Amino acid sequence: MQARIQGTTMPVLEVDLQPNESVFSESGELSWMTSSIQMTTHTQMGGGGGLFGVIKRVAGGGSIFMTEYRAMQYPGTVSFATRVPGHIVPVELGPGQPEWMVHRHGFLCATPQVTISVGFQQSLGAGIFGGDGFLLQRVAGVGTAWLELSGELIQKNLAPGEMLRVHPGHVGAFQTTVGFQITMVPGIKNMVFGGDGLFLAQMVGPGAVWLQTLPISRLAHQISEYLPQAQARNTAAATVGGGLLGGIVGSILGGDQ
Repeated sequence: MQARIQGTTMPVLEVDLQPNESVFSESGELSWMTSSIQMTTHTQMGGGGGLFGVIKRVAGGGSIFMTEYRAMQYPGTVSFATRVPGHIVPVELGPGQPEWMVHRHGFLCATPQVTISVGFQQSLGAGIFGGDGFLLQRVAGVGTAWLELSGELIQKNLAPGEMLRVHPGHVGAFQTTVGFQITMVPGIKNMVFGGDGLFLAQMVGPGAVWLQTLPISRLAHQISEYLPQAQARNTAAATVGGGLLGGIVGSILGGDQ
């Protein structure tokens, strides 16, 4: 198996498979493939553990159905493109390698022995503001997973005890050695008038942290200004009330997560 990432602003991952080699993704991720690739859609991948594994995967923000792409009698190629401007990055998993926490839309595809499950879930006042809370997927197992991060990719390597506070929408992925919790923005004035949201992600080293500069909710809010008025109102309501990117309320005034 060989993989290459092509492109810049809207990159695509192309995976060359030898006969009987495979990768899997959530349903709906395919961009193109050669004729020797066979698709099989089912639930028993990327979570393991039968029905319980499926439940864990869905709780982590993933899809019920996964699709396997397997080369049959001849070598073949399958490709996955990003949905928004950003980057595709590989992570290696296995003995001696840290597992990863990934934002709920960050998993692109992986080799068969990689598992996906819920890694972190917090409601963040969903009962008041709507949405389904802040979710992270845990990517573990053995093999290679490819992640999709939106916007530019900023890498931080935190030393033991080093702390970084991040707007939750900018959390792309981080190693499980990094301590993680959601905290309130300090100060009533900061929460009401600061325009930076109500919550911050507090991350404590050691470990690698990948930050994304373009949260999907922020992109949706900016685009909504150029849509027909009725559609723009629906999009803005979905951004704030519907909880795009895990229901994080990013800005009381601007609807930015």
